[in-house]
Amino acid sequence: MSDQRSAFGHDVAHAFPIFVAAGEALTDMIRSGADCWRSQPGGATWNVARVMARLSVPSAFAGAVSDDLFGQALVAVSASAGLDCRFLQTTDRAPLFAFVHQLQPPAYFFVGDDSADLHFDPALLPEGWLAAAQWLHFGGISLAREPLAGRLIGLARQARHAGARISYDPNFRTLMCSGYDDTLRTMTALADVIKVSDDDLLGLFRTDDLSAAFAALRSFNPGALYLLTCGAKGAALHRGERAWHLTPPPLAVVDTVGAGDASMGGLIYSLLRHSRRRDQDHLRYAVAAGSAACLAAGASPPAAQLVERLYRACPPAHPA
Repeated sequence: MSDQRSAFGHDVAHAFPIFVAAGEALTDMIRSGADCWRSQPGGATWNVARVMARLSVPSAFAGAVSDDLFGQALVAVSASAGLDCRFLQTTDRAPLFAFVHQLQPPAYFFVGDDSADLHFDPALLPEGWLAAAQWLHFGGISLAREPLAGRLIGLARQARHAGARISYDPNFRTLMCSGYDDTLRTMTALADVIKVSDDDLLGLFRTDDLSAAFAALRSFNPGALYLLTCGAKGAALHRGERAWHLTPPPLAVVDTVGAGDASMGGLIYSLLRHSRRRDQDHLRYAVAAGSAACLAAGASPPAAQLVERLYRACPPAHPA
């Protein structure tokens, strides 16, 4: 059994966060030349946690990272982002890497057999944290890697039983083959809010028929709220028989890295902090947050002031 502990120990006494994202934090190794690579902290669920913290929601990332320089970088960025690091565990296992050897279109592979992320232990989370949690978020490759996936599904069930709301963004990656189908169905059924992109749907259902794939996903949980993102074409929010669509305002896009995670965070924030908003206005905030993330390089969580400005600039959503 590896030496495993909270990144900052368990002696910090303050209120627990109301939002927790659980999953993977990893190191992206991005190819910048024939023999040149640069490292960058990343991870889908970790990105959403940082987005929520930047929007001033008391937040944490629950996961495990290595105790070497790569894990230390993830701990440092988590702390500087304002995340509650009592939920971030460190272990003497190897780091998890995503090698991005091509950016357009993205091409990558993961390196991390028996890596630190797989050794996350929900039983080591601070005692009493779940009573304060209003929302838990899941997704990314963490749900495609055992034994971590089973632990996270168990955590989602525990949180739902305790009354927390659940969101889920599968964030399709190539390792999500047919063996992921049961997890997709299980997590969709557990979630109150599901975010998925058009590319995610085509990959997850191994089809070219976007409408059929989306209908199949919604059949797993007809009562959930669904955010469907389609890049520059905009996004749609579906609840039951009603749907709203919105195209983002014109932007000077730097890159789209992290835009999906920001839109997920924006939607959760709007639902948490502005529960009386109409669905079409929740959609406007999600699109504004995703758009704001496109104005900076990398997965940079957007500032609340920028998101609010773009929210006001967004045209009204219209029925889809």
